[in-house]
Amino acid sequence: MKKLVLAVSLLGVFTLITAFSLIKENKRSNLLLQTNAVPTVLEYKVDDSNHIPGYGKSFLGFKEAIGFKESQGRYGIVNTLGYLGKYQFGKSTLATLRIHNTDYFLYSPKLQEKAFKANCAYNKYLLQNEIKQHANTVIKGINITESGIIAAAHLSGAGSVKRYLRTKGKSKRIVDAYGTNIEQYLKLFADYDISIIKATKYPTLN
Repeated sequence: MKKLVLAVSLLGVFTLITAFSLIKENKRSNLLLQTNAVPTVLEYKVDDSNHIPGYGKSFLGFKEAIGFKESQGRYGIVNTLGYLGKYQFGKSTLATLRIHNTDYFLYSPKLQEKAFKANCAYNKYLLQNEIKQHANTVIKGINITESGIIAAAHLSGAGSVKRYLRTKGKSKRIVDAYGTNIEQYLKLFADYDISIIKATKYPTLN
């Protein structure tokens, strides 16, 4: 009798554990579906300048245009090289921003938006001299602007942008693994007003 009671008890515990696991997995699956969902930004047709109608040339328009270019606005995506989220952050950049839990990052749209703003602020700090010197100039037929510089830094890092600007575009073109180069981002994301972002050496995720 005792063995029967024990067996029934164990079966009950096993059933509860299984049910809990299924609920947890279901929540995770639903979250994945939500974060992979294509946002309303895809309802717009992007023109040749990468401008998204309805967002304007504000910082909001800037970040949404980059999000569209990087991932079509999908928060839950990971590309073939391991870059994560709407803005396709690499793990080293996330570590710089003191984000180490990449699973949590991938499933948190709010954190991804904060990370993008923080990274822009940090790149603006790193490139402040280049912005002062090269903004409103023309290099190889490209109108250089502050927003274009920050977008290019998002693509390939501040160091690569510095080399490109300091050599007036004569350095070897920086191309990512998918064939996108600095010049494309300098063109696509020119003339956005990103003055809301303040340069800082120690960006916070506020």
